[in-house]
Amino acid sequence: MGITHFSNYLKPAQIVHDLKAKDKVHAIEELLDVLAKEKLIANKKLILTRLIDRESLVSTALGDGVAVPHARVDTGGEMAVAVGRSEKGLDFDAPDKRKVHLIILVVWNPSLPGLFNHLFAGLAHFLRRADFRQRAFEAKDKAELLNILSEIELRLPHEDKIVSRADLLKKLQEIEIKRQRAPKAQAKTLQAQAGLIREELDQALLARFDRLMERY
Repeated sequence: MGITHFSNYLKPAQIVHDLKAKDKVHAIEELLDVLAKEKLIANKKLILTRLIDRESLVSTALGDGVAVPHARVDTGGEMAVAVGRSEKGLDFDAPDKRKVHLIILVVWNPSLPGLFNHLFAGLAHFLRRADFRQRAFEAKDKAELLNILSEIELRLPHEDKIVSRADLLKKLQEIEIKRQRAPKAQAKTLQAQAGLIREELDQALLARFDRLMERY
């Protein structure tokens, strides 16, 4: 597959240079408002619920001041992206306990499961660079931030994922064990949580996981 750029999914109207939100839930909602205004999503309430449910399972904060909240929901198109910058930073339950200054929110179509990993592979290459992150954090306006983000190239994903599959599998295991022992009403909720994680993992990996769970 050829190289594309992050800017192909991002217009100036999809960037909030200075988020007003004081916490991660309101930050996510603020970015969803941008996507709704641009008519890139139709059901803001449903998507907000999915995003918050996903955050409650495993934080999408990556460390080093960056978070990538995401949900697999029918957007009507391929993928909807919004970016927000917070000068003061927001508490996102990051693994390194640092505040988040750059939020890249992604909503993608269930019929295109590989597209999200494709995006993440490109983001990983740039976001691991301290100089790139610092330039994004210190962008003086929306135009400068867009210009910086436009440098991100998207390629086919490799095994080097920005999201730890091990963390997701561990959480999935915890949920599946609880579900087997839970009463019917609680099991339904746990099943929904498991579904959120399963959407982010490839089928071959899930097949191996399910075989191991059946065995042990």
